[in-house]
Amino acid sequence: MATLLSNGQQSLMASASNGQEQQQQQQQQQDEPEQQHVEIRKSSSPKPGAMPSLKLNRMGSVSPKDKRVYKIVLTGGPCGGKTTGQSRLCTFFENLGWKVFRVPETATVLLSGGVKFSDLTEKEDPPTPTTFVYKDLPFAAPEHSLIDLTASCPRCLAKAASRPNGSEAYKFQENLIRTMVQIENTYFELGNSSTRNCLIICDRGVMDASAYISKDKWEKMMAGNNWNPVEMRDNRYNQILHLVSAANGAEDFYSTEDHACRSEGVDLARELDYKSAAAWVGHPYFDVIDNSTNFETKMNRMIESVCQKLGIDIGDRLQATSRKLKYLVALLPPDSEFPPFQDFDVVHHYLQSAGPKVQARLRKRGQKNHWSYIHTQRRPNVHGQARIEVKTQLTHRDYMNLLAQRDDAHFTIYKKRRCFLINNQYFQLDIYKEPGHPRCKGLVLLETYSSLTGDALKNCMPKFLNIVKEVTGDPDYSMFNLSLKEDWSTTKKFCRSATHGKQEEQSPVPAKQYHPYDENSD
Repeated sequence: MATLLSNGQQSLMASASNGQEQQQQQQQQQDEPEQQHVEIRKSSSPKPGAMPSLKLNRMGSVSPKDKRVYKIVLTGGPCGGKTTGQSRLCTFFENLGWKVFRVPETATVLLSGGVKFSDLTEKEDPPTPTTFVYKDLPFAAPEHSLIDLTASCPRCLAKAASRPNGSEAYKFQENLIRTMVQIENTYFELGNSSTRNCLIICDRGVMDASAYISKDKWEKMMAGNNWNPVEMRDNRYNQILHLVSAANGAEDFYSTEDHACRSEGVDLARELDYKSAAAWVGHPYFDVIDNSTNFETKMNRMIESVCQKLGIDIGDRLQATSRKLKYLVALLPPDSEFPPFQDFDVVHHYLQSAGPKVQARLRKRGQKNHWSYIHTQRRPNVHGQARIEVKTQLTHRDYMNLLAQRDDAHFTIYKKRRCFLINNQYFQLDIYKEPGHPRCKGLVLLETYSSLTGDALKNCMPKFLNIVKEVTGDPDYSMFNLSLKEDWSTTKKFCRSATHGKQEEQSPVPAKQYHPYDENSD
């Protein structure tokens, strides 16, 4: 991880120490960080642009300062398209000149070596077809055949590990996760040492194990290995892609044929799909690819989601579908009315920037005093057709150093962020906290990304929330404007310049137009 972040950290720290504006801009353009999240938001009528230059030499390699390593997890319930998705992503990015590594599912690798659940959980001889009674193996899924029970179903192994006398299965599950971490680290190091841009696709990730083990056993395992969710879920992977099972929304296409480890019925497949999604709730870049379209379009939406985060302009090769939506919420219900959720403490600091059209901020996000740190810079592209957000993961030391560039024209923003999944839709609920500007007192904003419209969108919204109105694109609810110490909506708005230490006058902004500072909340 340290190697992966080094170039981005060097770029940021070089910008912090360089007092000349021209050199700052050159450094930001030429020295792109390796681990970063890039979001491109198109204007209302974008012009398809050329694919960004990969700066390949004659051998197909990339200069070290431009190289990128991007780590994603493909997860989801049975028959969701993970296998096909891996193949499609691999082909697409290899055609762009990237090196693609595919990390195999660790559970399948280990369990195919002859592990039997009866060896791990029962002292007596394993059952035979003539003696087997389901109650004899209460850890097993009821729809499984005897072959499934004594062979290699990862879910049954995890369930066996949760039994009071399942110590051997618990230990095996713990070693399985340790093995997964080591296998992934091996591929991550290969990516770091490669001379090409690298996409690393993990067939499930560490947090998937938590979906099939009791909460107390999972917490015991985490504590015993000095693991914490912020590191294992948020900092380890760049993006999570949950491919919804065909059992949820495409039942006619759900099948258990031609898959040695799949025997789930439709109802159980839906339950497993929800559990695997819930395991990743809280990751800052978690995308749910549902079955609202046909399968081919579903695969295109998956590829599009990765390209958007990486900042790869795909032009009209894949139709843009998903957009950010923001809603004003009033009168929060009690916690008991929410589906399973993850709460985070979030702190935003706006930094001095090189000009009125460039925006920079820091984000600290964490649980139980475990933190992740992100630096975000927003700037228009050279043609002015898209606004680019470059997100770089930081160490605590770099975060503290960059705090020296805080912009005194802005309040620090404090939030409680609640992440939850409902109706196959991932939501973030930002609850603003004091201290802050009086305009933020009691403010609650709900955000999601969706390609749905009309009644389909309305039906997937959380019914337990009192949603006042949609505020997408409303500058009154831009985090940048909410943090300003001055009243931004006066006739003329001011923006502080980092290079001159004075205010620069800008033209008035009509209240209902899409505001240039209506940024994504990271």
